[in-house]
Amino acid sequence: MAYSILIADDSPAMQRVIARVISMSGFDIGDVFTASDGLQALSILKTRAVDLVLTDINMPKASGEQLLRELRKDARLKKVPVVVVSTDATQARLDQMVSLGANGYVVKPFTPEMIRAEMERALGGVCA
Repeated sequence: MAYSILIADDSPAMQRVIARVISMSGFDIGDVFTASDGLQALSILKTRAVDLVLTDINMPKASGEQLLRELRKDARLKKVPVVVVSTDATQARLDQMVSLGANGYVVKPFTPEMIRAEMERALGGVCA
């Protein structure tokens, strides 16, 4: 099964890095959508079927926290798994994002194995 992925990060370079790392991780990837902030991500999610969201926390217009809050309030989108990809490695931030509904958390810099493990966990099993 090919997975449709949304990468929300305000850095185009980081969007490309994440997309490449996902590809290197061995996942069967279909469509990859990118958003530069939480508002753009929500707009994409309302018009496209997405299996998983990978989001940064600190973004303009709407942060990863705001994106999670909005997703979890929307009946159609609340089940979409979200993995946070952030430079913030503190336990407090991890706990906060999980309490908001994040299904996984990866700290930058990361390896393909780290991304794969969190994606598998978020999607409920092995995803080759």
